[in-house]
Amino acid sequence: MNLIERANVILTRSLPIKTVRSNASTAVASITFDDFPKSAWTVAGAILARHGAMATYYTAGRFCGQTEDGIEYYDQADLVALRDAGHEIGCHSFAHDQAPRLSNRELNADLDLNAAFMTGALGVQDLPSYAYPYGASSPRTKARMARRFATARGIRSGVNSGTIDLAQLKSIPLEARRWRPDEIDAAIDQAVATRGWVIFFTHDVSQSPSPFGC
Repeated sequence: MNLIERANVILTRSLPIKTVRSNASTAVASITFDDFPKSAWTVAGAILARHGAMATYYTAGRFCGQTEDGIEYYDQADLVALRDAGHEIGCHSFAHDQAPRLSNRELNADLDLNAAFMTGALGVQDLPSYAYPYGASSPRTKARMARRFATARGIRSGVNSGTIDLAQLKSIPLEARRWRPDEIDAAIDQAVATRGWVIFFTHDVSQSPSPFGC
């Protein structure tokens, strides 16, 4: 990460865009899947169902029906099945490019393309939530996502409590490359103590996951 990128990260994290004061009466946990690998539904969906839990699947239209780097991604039937099961489908852009590298025109065109894809696949255009591809954001892109979506999730580690920036929600990774049970337990304890919202994210799910899965 060069000096400009590092400065952008610091500025983005310190500049609140869409803040609310939490009045939650109890801790809340969310499970989210980025990119929507097929196993996030065919494997993880059954696990969630056993526990009566719902998840958010942040979906990039470009991945539909594709296999990349050995990972098989969702198809339209998977989208319909998880929607019918009551899970949330979120936006993860269409092309899965880093938002700060796109101009405003390019960013809008990409989001419109994903909305058109969702209209064709599900008859639904307006998705309520967004996750930044690669967790990359900037004050400019945060402001645009705050206007377009109810929430936008990043990958900065932490629990959302007190004053929450809905344009860059914090999250906790569930990834093989940095599997940290102590961090997961600490986040849960913090959420309970502060009546916070802890958001977990991962990608594929299997007995032999990718570095980004579990």
